[in-house]
Amino acid sequence: MEERLRRAAGIRSLTIGDTTVSYVPDGAVQLAPRAWLPDTTDETWGEHPEYLDDSGNLVASIGGLLVERGDRALLIDAGFGPQAVPAQPGNPHGAIHGGALLDNLAALGRRPADIEAVAISHLHIDHLGWAWHPAPGSDEPAFTGAHYPISEPEWNQRHLAEAQGTSREILEVLRPRVRTVTDGEEIFPGVRAMLTPGHTAGHAAYVITAGERRVIAFGDAFHSPVQMEHPEWWAAPDHDRGRSTSFRRALVDELTTPRTIGFGIHFADVQFGHVRSDGGRPAWRPVDD
Repeated sequence: MEERLRRAAGIRSLTIGDTTVSYVPDGAVQLAPRAWLPDTTDETWGEHPEYLDDSGNLVASIGGLLVERGDRALLIDAGFGPQAVPAQPGNPHGAIHGGALLDNLAALGRRPADIEAVAISHLHIDHLGWAWHPAPGSDEPAFTGAHYPISEPEWNQRHLAEAQGTSREILEVLRPRVRTVTDGEEIFPGVRAMLTPGHTAGHAAYVITAGERRVIAFGDAFHSPVQMEHPEWWAAPDHDRGRSTSFRRALVDELTTPRTIGFGIHFADVQFGHVRSDGGRPAWRPVDD
């Protein structure tokens, strides 16, 4: 378990009912723990050294969630794309790289043309990569046949994403494919949007239901499993700290309900998990393959 908290993830899959969900890696980013979670202290991380790599950073995976039901396929978020950015002084995140998503999708037996929709949790660039970046050997994004569900308030306030580094050029590439959705709307068989604003103005989780079980893909409501124990720890990029904290608390309650699995897209190598209280603080318990 501790080793998995300090490394980026490989492909992981789960089957619930007639639906298979798979984490599709694209890359990783280092997060400076005190800068990324500003309410933490040196003492905090002295008590939680298992989350830090040899450089003293949190390791956050970057990728997408493939949802397969029969012949149909949905992707939730699209990684960082084929690019790398070095660490910059004063930035709460360190070096970030992507590029592996299409190869990992192929390893799962899927071509970009198989993806009918790319649902976007929010408009930060580490979730948009292959939705806008040209595919190898092409001048078009990889998912040429897909539309892009995204929450209506997120898209309608996309100027806020520009202020956080998502260029207008990227947004213009997305625009023809965007389909705005509302809270509770079904975007794919068994998959519904759940608005969880706070990290961004229109941040959305996606709830995947099959039979009596469900997976909640909660996007950037959480960045590290340690926040399950401390949902009051907001992240530096959060648009509205109060709302993000309220939704984290609500999501912890949702995740403790029976037959519910969480999916944390940035959760190192423990993306799928249950939340258990065990008489104390809630804690993340990974679900193995």
